[in-house]
Amino acid sequence: MNFETIRYDVDEGIAILTLNRPDQLNAYNVAMMHEVIAAFDLIDADDDVRAVIVTGAGKAFCAGADIAGGSAGFLVAPAGGDGAGGPLPVDYASEIARDGGGRATLRIAQCLKPVIAAINGAAVGFGATFVLPMDIRLASEDARFGFVFARRGIVPESASSYFLPRLVGIQTALEWCYSGEIFPATEALAAGLIKEILPRDGLMPAALALARRLVDHSSPVSVALTRQLMWKGLGFASPMDAHRVDSRCIVALASGSDAAEGVQSFLEKRPAGFASRVSSDMPDFFPWWDEERYA
Repeated sequence: MNFETIRYDVDEGIAILTLNRPDQLNAYNVAMMHEVIAAFDLIDADDDVRAVIVTGAGKAFCAGADIAGGSAGFLVAPAGGDGAGGPLPVDYASEIARDGGGRATLRIAQCLKPVIAAINGAAVGFGATFVLPMDIRLASEDARFGFVFARRGIVPESASSYFLPRLVGIQTALEWCYSGEIFPATEALAAGLIKEILPRDGLMPAALALARRLVDHSSPVSVALTRQLMWKGLGFASPMDAHRVDSRCIVALASGSDAAEGVQSFLEKRPAGFASRVSSDMPDFFPWWDEERYA
């Protein structure tokens, strides 16, 4: 598939998705939204891809929504969808009233492979919220973050009101979002937003090594289910909710070939050779949640 706003490469089973508008500091627009979603569709459909790294081309990771043309850049389409502009549609349930950043982050949240952010520079506005549904975030020394929405007269988007407080706590999330201040990678690290700070030239090698460590000795189906158990578990009302889903997964997988191979390889002290495929071997109750799944 040919992309205009991103690059999509696969390196020995690791997909690398690069935001690729360097002259615009990788600012997010409607075309990028569609291409990011399409790339994650490719990732989930390709059993040879075991994990994905998301990074940016040039000196920035992502400078936010492309608002060079004004505040209409915050919208997926002008009101009415005919290019005429005007007030927001009265029907807030209409497709064009949906947040374009949220469409991308919801797709990432549904991904069946581990997702690593390699934040190579400024991550501001959408650039900061975009990485929240990713599993592990690494940053270069010169990375900067900013949840600047209140300074632009809007609110945090990309479902960040769900993700951000769960990652850094409500107090820090509100401080960052109220003030709209830009802060360094060291503050992001102290708050738990990122896992590690690295020299710029060491960022991608570290991300690739981490991706390999996450998946090389693990069952693809086990990893896919674990990712969704953990993320969906953030919204569970009680441990019993987790127990119900855990039990289904154990029953479905315990008698399968991957469980047999995992045990046998452990007993024989050799690397496991898991044969499961995410595209065809997920349990029949998956997905188990009731929310509408956006592609």
